[in-house]
Amino acid sequence: MHLMPGSFKTEAVVLRSIRFGEADRVLHLYTEERGRVGAIAKGVRRVRSRFGGRLEPLFRVRLILHEGRGDLCTVSAAETVHPHARLREHREGLDRGVQAADAVLRLFDAAEPNRPAYNLLCQELALLDHSPEAATRAQALAFRMKLMLAAGFAPELAGCATCGEVEAGGLFSPAAGGVVCSACEAGAFPLERPGQEFMVAALARPLAEAPTAADPALRQADRAIVETLEHHAHVRLRRVA
Repeated sequence: MHLMPGSFKTEAVVLRSIRFGEADRVLHLYTEERGRVGAIAKGVRRVRSRFGGRLEPLFRVRLILHEGRGDLCTVSAAETVHPHARLREHREGLDRGVQAADAVLRLFDAAEPNRPAYNLLCQELALLDHSPEAATRAQALAFRMKLMLAAGFAPELAGCATCGEVEAGGLFSPAAGGVVCSACEAGAFPLERPGQEFMVAALARPLAEAPTAADPALRQADRAIVETLEHHAHVRLRRVA
């Protein structure tokens, strides 16, 4: 298909959709090649819209977008790659999918492409769609750990994040960005061995083989993730319930 000047093709995941005017929607997209992009889908809420239901949140789509004078692109064409229909039939899977999309929306700035983050989001949605029973707290935290790595905020877990002491463990400092030893514990909170081991395994294993852990370990890992991102990325994510 010939593209008009100012238009481009991209694959994207719809992160969020907001009603705009009488028949339009403003979309938050995470694209394969351009990172986070805002776009307007004109007439999408009409019964006979040419887009049908292809621009709903969590859809993976191929788009033709046209860059205008403002901040928003205009959707010219849309083709479904994966609707993640099964995911939508399971409350837990849908909730985890929305959490994943929200984390990407908050963590990555507009117009900064990050192919690993895009691929990770697609993997997460495909996994939840294929196996809704995978929508566990541990799996959601494993996704966030890998997303932190893609964004450049992975915590230091092998030794003290402040002084490098290899025997560090049992304490986590969001300000330091990782585990700390007793000499560098200012502002730290407990991260016991099961929680630390969970975080290490979450980074090392494929997403489909996410580790499990007991609730106390998951709560500590959750706190470490949320507070690290708040301190270093200035992003506030909700705790994973």
